[in-house]
Parts: sequence; C-alpha cells; structure tokens
Amino acid sequence: MSSNLRKYGAKRDEGYRNSSHFSGGRSGSASNGNFRRRNGHHTGYDSPASKLQNDDGNVDMFQSPNDPQSRRPPYANQQNRWRSNWHNGDQLDNAAGKDRQPGEGAMQQDMVKGAMQDWFMVKIPCGRRYDKTWLMNSIQSYCSVPFTPVDFHYDRSWAQFFVEGASVAEALREICYKIRGEKSQKVSLFVCPSFVPYSVRYKFTDEQIEQIKLTMKKRYDIEEQALDLQKLRFDPDLMDHDIDFVLNRRHCLTIAVQIIQNSFPELSYLNLSNNKLYRLDALCDIVDSGPEIRILDLSRNQLRSVLELNKVKGLKLDELWLEGNPLCRTFQDQSAYQRAIHNYFPQLLWLDGQQFNPPIAPGTDARWLMNPSRQEDEDEDLRERVLQFLKKYYSVYDSGDRQNLLGAYHDEACFSVSVPASAGNPGPSCLSLYFKHSRNLNTLKDPYVQQKLLKHRKQDIVDSLCLLPKTQHDLSSFMIDMCFQTEKMICFSVNGLFREAGGNSQDSIRAFTRTFIAIPGSGTNLCIMNDQLFVRDTTSEEVSGTIASLVGPSPRPTLSQVQCEMVQTFSIQSGMKLDWSEKCLMDNAWDYNRAAQIFIKFQNEGKIPQEAFKPKP
Repeated sequence: MSSNLRKYGAKRDEGYRNSSHFSGGRSGSASNGNFRRRNGHHTGYDSPASKLQNDDGNVDMFQSPNDPQSRRPPYANQQNRWRSNWHNGDQLDNAAGKDRQPGEGAMQQDMVKGAMQDWFMVKIPCGRRYDKTWLMNSIQSYCSVPFTPVDFHYDRSWAQFFVEGASVAEALREICYKIRGEKSQKVSLFVCPSFVPYSVRYKFTDEQIEQIKLTMKKRYDIEEQALDLQKLRFDPDLMDHDIDFVLNRRHCLTIAVQIIQNSFPELSYLNLSNNKLYRLDALCDIVDSGPEIRILDLSRNQLRSVLELNKVKGLKLDELWLEGNPLCRTFQDQSAYQRAIHNYFPQLLWLDGQQFNPPIAPGTDARWLMNPSRQEDEDEDLRERVLQFLKKYYSVYDSGDRQNLLGAYHDEACFSVSVPASAGNPGPSCLSLYFKHSRNLNTLKDPYVQQKLLKHRKQDIVDSLCLLPKTQHDLSSFMIDMCFQTEKMICFSVNGLFREAGGNSQDSIRAFTRTFIAIPGSGTNLCIMNDQLFVRDTTSEEVSGTIASLVGPSPRPTLSQVQCEMVQTFSIQSGMKLDWSEKCLMDNAWDYNRAAQIFIKFQNEGKIPQEAFKPKP
C-alpha cells in the first residue's frame, strides 16, 4: 500500500516539485493568487506570532490589512508598529469571511476591547511534563472560583489556556506555587490579560461543523486511506456555505484533528500542504491518540524551524514531505538537512519524494562497528578501539589545549555537564566552577537555561570544555562499560578519578562518570555524537586507593606559614597524622571549620582508615 500512496501523493501541479529545497524563491503562488482574487490584498491567514503577540495571534485583529504600515519590514521601529496597530483599530480583520455593514467594524472593535477586560491567558512553565488531566483537575480543585478552561494547548514546553472573568484570574494567581508535582516540584502559573480567543470569537456553529465534516469526507480516498486537505480553505463546499476554515489557526486545526480521530481511524496518508502552517501544536493529539499515519505531507507551508517536527516525531512515518518550507533553507546543504530530519524520524524511507539515505557523518566510512557473523572477534576489536579512543581523548583533554578535541566530535554533536544539586553550596567540594555549567534537569526549571546549557555543534562543545578546570585523569582508575551497540552506533560509559591541575581547588580529587554515544569515524577512530559528563566529590575509599597515582607524581605544594600552623593545630585536635591533616584541609579549600565538620562526620561513619591517626602512646 505504501507504494500506491506514494504514487497518490505524487499527483501534484506541474512544476510543483521542481524547486530546490535551498533556493530563496517564492512559493505557493497559485494559492496566493486564488486568495487575492477572493479577498483583495489581505491573505486572511494567521501570520507566525511575533514576540509581542500572544499565542492566539489576536494582536493582528487591530492591524489594517490595507495599511502599508502592516507590511513594514521586520527591522522597522517596534513602537511605530504598535502605534499603527492601535491607530488603525477601526479596520478589523475580516477573518470570519463575512461582509460587514457600515459601522460594524468599529462596533465589533468596541466589543472586543471590552471583552479583553474579561479574558485572561494562563501560562504554566514546563506544563508539558504534567499529565493534562491531572494538571487541570489540580488547578480546578485549588482554585476557589469555578471556571471552564478554553483552548488548552501547548506552546513548546509551556501549557496554556484561556479563562473568562477577573475573579477567576485573581483566584488563579493566588494558587501559584501551591500545587506540587510528583517530585514535589512547585507548579507556577502566570496569568495575564488577553484578547478574546479565536475559538470563542469565531466559534463555528453545529451546522458549520457538520459541513466541515462532509467536506473532509469528500476529500478522503477510502481505497488509498488518504485524506487530502491541501488548500482546504478554498474548498468550494466551504466557500459556498461562507465558512472560513483556516488550518493555520490553532482552533481550526484542532477541529480538523478531532474529525480525523473520530471519522478516519484507518488513515495512512495525511496531506496538509499549502495551508500556511507555521506551528504543529494541534497535531500532537494525532500522535497521542490518532490513526497510524505512515505518510505526512507538510510541504509548501510556513514552518520556519525544524524544532516543530519535535511535536510529531512520535509518528512512525515511512514518508515525509517538507519542501517549500522556510526551514529547508536554514541548512547548509542537503546532507545537513537529511541528518536533521533523521534525528526526528530515524525509520523514514522517503523524504520529499526521494529515497532517504542520510549520511552518517561527514568524512566517515560505511564500515560497521560489529559484524554479527564474527561477534567474538568484533567485540574484542571494539573493546580495543574504545580503550585507544579514551587514551587518546584524555591525553588531549589533560594536555591544556582542548581545542585539539574538535576533530573528535560530529558537526551536530551535543554535550552537557551536571553535578549534584548540593555542589552549588559553599563548602569543601568547591564544584562551583562546574555548577554554573550544570544541566541537572531535576533542579533546573527554566526552559531557556536548559536549552542554553545543552551545547550543540562541535565548536560550542569544545569552547565549553575549555572553560572547565584543567585536569589530570588517572587511567588506572577507569571502569569502562559498553552498554549498547548496533551496527553503526555504540554507547559506552567510563567512570574514574581525576585531579584538578589548577585554580583554587588545585590537587583536589574528583570522581566522574562520562557517557559517550559514538559512530564510526575515519579509519579506526570514533566520532562522538553525544557526550554527557557528571562530576562529583570523592569518597575516602575512592581516594585512598588512587591517591598515589594522582597526587604522588605532582610536586608537593609549598605551604604558607598560616597553612603550616593550621595543619599543626588540626593534627593536634583531630589526632591525625600531619599529611592526613594537610590533605583534609586542602580538600576543603583550607576552610578550617568545614574541614573539622567533615572530619567529625567521616569519623562517626567509620570512613577514616586507622593508618590516618597517630599511634597511641
């Protein structure tokens, strides 16, 4: 059936597939021409929301479609743009597709301005992590004023919905941080005034919904299990009934998705091309509970970022069409484009009508990491390759010039570092140099900071590695585990100890865990795709076994007179030998009180070996 569907999807206008992914030409001319004939110069589609617009796109309703100010370039003065929007508020967007009587526009504007005082948007940071039913039930149970949420949706990681009434808004503000998630994290709510939601302002009647259903059923090919919704707004059946059904408006696409879920359970091919889509939020419901779509056509829309595909990556697609979207022009070349799409749909067979064979990495060969027919030999060979890789990697890492690690990473690699949550507190660990780079999602709630701390692309990764303290790793302490491997990918981890070779915590011993995901590189090398580093303080048992290899070879630091006096006093009070007292103070950055606290704690727990103490007289 898949081949038949591909033939079905290939029936397009002449020249429709001839433009390049990476050309800067205009697209969708036929669609624009049809609409100009209907509505003059105003397209009637929603434009991608700017930072000054709310998520419902309602700011556009006060912008004149005929005013040249509305076509001001993006670098135009923002203040003038707002002044233009409000100054021309009597020329409302004819989004409902109906002719208005003289004075009706101004009258509706007054109604909307008045309604704005009664509508509010509720935003929940990281709301996508919570179950929708649990989240809304919790909010409604804590809120002292009953309310009905309108147009619940997600904007990236945020959950959002609208409510009506100032009393409801105030009650919601009061429950901010009162709700707690499964891990006792506080749920925050932001409430701000909003225009009337599209789904309320342009609500479809039951008769109109039924007509939309009939129109979609006429576009469904039962034999091919294909639904063609391209240019749906201009369907004669909808236009004849004066229904303006614009799929790039969230509430319209949500209605379409609901109809698909209820009326087309066997759907395999969904064509959404030529609808000026710039967001795919509403398609999340198809991923969660919808038909098993194998072919998805999103070509000739306004998708600007490949990150939008994250919302539909749960679909097990065989074929995907994206050509004609602005996101296609954001890649340097075709191979970079294919690799990016492969990250979201690794099982994809066809992309934009071409057989999909994404390159593994620039300059890599097609050799396999293992051959099932020679499993034992290959395992031994792979183990040796990993060991050689780690020796070479840490030799460069400890050399002082980590820019030389650039060739070890893939162009699209990712890297992050994390430390225990307590590492940011003042104390003996002195992991603060790592803490400011730490991407511990259990404690880090800000989505912007989470994204910022995830280093993407090899130059950014190496630059961030250069900011970390200089080190000397103890190769004899390494414990290596190859936890997962396929024909073209391997995941392995290494645990061990290192000594900081500079800074305020010089000679401090740290423990680390590092997880690599790698693919074959040139020759016998490995190419890192993902790198995760976890750093923590060591235990006394860990240090006692490796202290000689890490500290012994390095010259003994010269102590100041004050430090010598501290060592003598600490040795007398603790009963430990001078070298152990010195080590305890050094590991705690010469903080005497903190060193004493750690000593008492370890002594009570029996973690200090007997040889650390002076012999009793």
